[in-house]
Amino acid sequence: MKRAKDVDEYIANASQEVRGKLQEIRAVIKKAAPNAEERISYGMPYYGYKGRLVYFRLAKNHIGLYVPPPVIEEHKKELKEYGTSMATVRFPLNEKLPVMLIKKLVEARMIKNDEARTLG
Repeated sequence: MKRAKDVDEYIANASQEVRGKLQEIRAVIKKAAPNAEERISYGMPYYGYKGRLVYFRLAKNHIGLYVPPPVIEEHKKELKEYGTSMATVRFPLNEKLPVMLIKKLVEARMIKNDEARTLG
């Protein structure tokens, strides 16, 4: 995909077949974190809430959701059917997005960011 100036353009640059999924993941993030800042960072949609909250990126066969550690590790059982790494979950394009799970991951990262601000 070509470089986008904002999330609307990022989604518009995607093929017609995957735009709906990108719009859906964006909507889930915005609903879970209505006060999060939305912009493009590292060439992908970024959401900030008291620090880094979540990113997403379209790949050839999946949408990657990037959540700063330790959220992925803490939800490993629920994520067992998806490819994961320390800060990434890969949702296959040929499957329905697990909306409630994505919401849960975003909310978990928000709590971590809130706690970090309280301690800091």
